[in-house]
Amino acid sequence: MKNNISTVVFDLGMVLIPFDYNIMLNKLDKIEHGLGARYFKLYQENIDVYKKYEKWDLTDEEFCRINLNWLDNKISEEKFKIIWSDIFLKETKLTSLLPELKENYKLVLMSNTCHIHQKYGWEKYGFLKYFDKLILSHEVAAYKPMKEIYKSVENYTNEKPESHLYIDDVKEYVDAAVKLGWNVIHFIDEDDAYKKVKDFLEI
Repeated sequence: MKNNISTVVFDLGMVLIPFDYNIMLNKLDKIEHGLGARYFKLYQENIDVYKKYEKWDLTDEEFCRINLNWLDNKISEEKFKIIWSDIFLKETKLTSLLPELKENYKLVLMSNTCHIHQKYGWEKYGFLKYFDKLILSHEVAAYKPMKEIYKSVENYTNEKPESHLYIDDVKEYVDAAVKLGWNVIHFIDEDDAYKKVKDFLEI
């Protein structure tokens, strides 16, 4: 183990799986012209609704009911879940490092996400099998940059803060990890992050 790192913690969205909300919005526009833009405006104006859902202060049913209202109930709840989760793209090259990292490190996924995106969107990706633990905001009732979600990782690993290496694309989230004593790599793009992980861990 290099640099006394025992655990490598990855963010999910953009770091391992890029996503694009335009895919969802275009599908909504096919249902009714302009529906996607109208919906996304309401979604952004009421982002606190998603933040509550992200840490399970709202159930699936409550979240869907609010969103379907924004969509004038033009689709079913099941159709909404499918369209709303159809945003994830081809995995990044960082996932190719996971098999080798797995041989020497604990691997933890720490993500601000939600149950619908997990079930209908990203849980199908094969690289997830390499992770020892998934720390998900809706399961631990906390999201980044809240201290509690980082502590959930530490409670699982039972390792000192400085034993963790964390990769995330959001500067605010890596800064929060630094304050706790973690080592970090700020993801700018996949080629840069791929090289930085290899260099840091000397693999």
